[in-house]
Amino acid sequence: MDEFFEVITLIQTKKMSPVPVVLLGHEFWDGLMAWVKEQCLEAMQTIDTQDLELFHIVDTAEEAFAIIKDSKERTIF
Repeated sequence: MDEFFEVITLIQTKKMSPVPVVLLGHEFWDGLMAWVKEQCLEAMQTIDTQDLELFHIVDTAEEAFAIIKDSKERTIF
């Protein structure tokens, strides 16, 4: 989870180029995402709705591959 939040923060603050961030397993991640929406989005307003679009939660490797395959090419800056 530490790495997830580190990467999302770097993308959110534009300190790194966007990359596909894919979390595997709704059963594992949905509880945390509910808390993030309740606390960070609504209660504390420390994130925006579009920040929730910086990552995807999927249940299969095929879904993850499709997201990665369809992502736009990144450049190093």
